[in-house]
Amino acid sequence: ILGPGIITANVDNDAGGIYTYSLAGAQFGYKLLWTMIPMTFALIVVQEMAARMGAVTGKGLSDLIREEFGFRATFLMMLAMLAANLGNILAEFAGIASSLEIFGISKYVSVPLSAILVWVLVVKGTYKSVEKVFLIACLVYFSYIVSGFLAHPDWLTAVKATVIPQIEWNRSYLVMTIGVIGTTIAPWMQFYLQSAVVEKNVPLRRYRALKLDVVLGCIIAPLVAFFIVVCCAATLFVGGHRHIADAAEAAVALKPLAGNYASILFAFGLFNASIFAASILPLSTAFFICEGLGFEAGVDKRFDDAPVFYWLYTALIVVGAGLILVPGAPLIRILVLSQVANGIVLPYLLIFMLILVNRKDLMGSYTNSRWFNAVAWFTSIILIVMTAALVYFTIRGTNP
Repeated sequence: ILGPGIITANVDNDAGGIYTYSLAGAQFGYKLLWTMIPMTFALIVVQEMAARMGAVTGKGLSDLIREEFGFRATFLMMLAMLAANLGNILAEFAGIASSLEIFGISKYVSVPLSAILVWVLVVKGTYKSVEKVFLIACLVYFSYIVSGFLAHPDWLTAVKATVIPQIEWNRSYLVMTIGVIGTTIAPWMQFYLQSAVVEKNVPLRRYRALKLDVVLGCIIAPLVAFFIVVCCAATLFVGGHRHIADAAEAAVALKPLAGNYASILFAFGLFNASIFAASILPLSTAFFICEGLGFEAGVDKRFDDAPVFYWLYTALIVVGAGLILVPGAPLIRILVLSQVANGIVLPYLLIFMLILVNRKDLMGSYTNSRWFNAVAWFTSIILIVMTAALVYFTIRGTNP
């Protein structure tokens, strides 16, 4: 059963996420570590519902939305998701390029080779083989935990900041808090997780094991984020290096402050996270579009059996990798558009999920309890408000 929950949660620590956590540590030290607790809570609540729907119904989230809310709602959501995911895919290939440039490898070499590797992995592999590779990639995230220890942080201050919020009432602190928590739940995660549960054919009798997988993933991902913040707080913040352009710059800046090993591990972790997400995001996009339109989808299917699925996956990789190599491509505009598209989709998606998971004709005895509904609605409202604020700050040009 191990796989879907751990993989989905860890992919959320992609190039953009690592940059956000690095910047949080560099600008505010340990002060934002308290956000890891609500982040974990929000992840568990939303991801558990998606996994439960997959196990009970045997259908992907796009399938359910199309059947219950109609093709128009599904199609509009797919367009917004496509825009959002394209921007995110670009960010992942940018992360691959910048991380390997630290080791002296040109992006004109690293990006095409990585794109080919990602394509071959999914198109030529089976679900079991692909999932094993993804699980190994999850283990590489522990390089950030090692980097955190090599940075020799003030552990007492870090623990205090984790359990006792240190809130500052100023614009930059508010923007960074929204950035850290608001990027926790991305719409693509729910689509991918539910599709992965369905493709893995997880039986309902094994749901407890699946739930453990989801909860474990939702704990590991914020734990990794915790150590990224700690590492940058103990080095960049203390050393006065408060402004970094991307996660790769954070890796380079660590070298004189925490040593060569910490810097290499941080950069290697960024490469792993970027290529990992560059595999999952196009896969997630192909899943939800094909499910929404009624086409065959699945890594276990041959190219001839699911041509739309595989051609869409291929096109997303080619466009994402190709735009990174084009001089003067409007990358910033595309990335901003992706943030806005995420913000548009998330409210509808969370509401759709809560309506679906409470349908007794769909879920039987596996609907939300009253207590869980209260928690889920509260969590969803908070996430919607934070995402709306993140979109606002992104449009205003003050996104962390």
